Amino acid sequence: MDDSDSSRRRFLAVCGTALSAGVAGCSGSIFGGETEDTTPVDPQPSTPVPDAEGDGGPGGSDGAAGDFEQFDQSDQSDQSDAATYTDVYRSTAPSVAQIQVYTGAPGPSQGTGFVYSDGHVVTNQHVVEGAETIFLRFSEGGWLGAAVEGTDVYSDLAVLSVEGLPESAEPLALRESDPDVGTEVIAIGNPFGFSGSVSSGIVSGLNRTLPAPNDFSIPDAIQTDAPVNPGNSGGPLVTLDGSVAGVINSGGGNDIGFGISAPLTRRVIPALLEDGEFEHAYMGVRLQTVGPLHAEANDVDERVGVYIAVVRDGGPSEGVLQGSTGETTVAGQSGVETGGDIVVSMGGTPVPTREALASYLALETSPGDTIDVTVLRDGEERTVELTLGSRPDPV
Repeated sequence: MDDSDSSRRRFLAVCGTALSAGVAGCSGSIFGGETEDTTPVDPQPSTPVPDAEGDGGPGGSDGAAGDFEQFDQSDQSDQSDAATYTDVYRSTAPSVAQIQVYTGAPGPSQGTGFVYSDGHVVTNQHVVEGAETIFLRFSEGGWLGAAVEGTDVYSDLAVLSVEGLPESAEPLALRESDPDVGTEVIAIGNPFGFSGSVSSGIVSGLNRTLPAPNDFSIPDAIQTDAPVNPGNSGGPLVTLDGSVAGVINSGGGNDIGFGISAPLTRRVIPALLEDGEFEHAYMGVRLQTVGPLHAEANDVDERVGVYIAVVRDGGPSEGVLQGSTGETTVAGQSGVETGGDIVVSMGGTPVPTREALASYLALETSPGDTIDVTVLRDGEERTVELTLGSRPDPV
């Protein structure tokens, strides 16, 4: 087993401990082991995918005139919905690429990417990890060689450089903010190698966290029920106005898929293009969302906030924030930690959950920033100044 296979297996093993889902890229399920398809694939253009047009549904009714009129209105609505999806697909699919990655192992692994700017394609870090050779193919034209410009394991994002993009492969716009929960979206990609596939759903949730190496997490992820499968990783999750809401990262059963949010992507990719890397702000603590047991054990009336369980030695929070000093039993549950600070806001922004705190760090701060942190400590509210560091290199 070469180093790239080992790295990919480590990524999947980390994800498997935290998500009942699957990496939507080349490496298969992250819940129950690796299922990478190592069957060699001949990099020749596949059979063109038919246009996503339909006949709009049933074409008539044998009922009375009133019944027919009512059915016809519903039929027109169905046709309108289908036309909307078709229009979005036609306007965005030419900018979505099938990716084949050769790592030295038998056969290529596969994923998806989309045009970010002239000559640059965004995908997932785990799609191109260990790559020796990378090929891209859009709906127009043949296979193109690509090179890695930069990767960031802590957001699972990568950017590739490629020459000779088809004229139809125009950059897709990244949203400046997350869409509302319930917003309709489509996922475009290459599940199981079926290029140019589209699935639809809604935004199911925001502010999710996904597992990353070194016991860290990927913040500000977007959740969807649009079906995504191995091969979708790196593809766009698109709202019906044609803008990208997220970069598909993982998915699996039970109608749960995840993507790296557009706001985080907008921060990371420019840095990857400029420096080849992105530095994430780092507190040097282990966090827990305050629940009922923590609240009772620490005599906290407001059951919102983020509990500081551990302050890392030598980290930015050492001497500034306070971790657990003891344990107690609450409601028959032993080992409930006590004595740690409870963070209620950072930089004046409330952080009611660990996910909210992670998103604030990722989107609003940079290493070296000094921010005000408001905590509950020993029953009193106080504000301290914290200078943020940089996340350590992944191992």
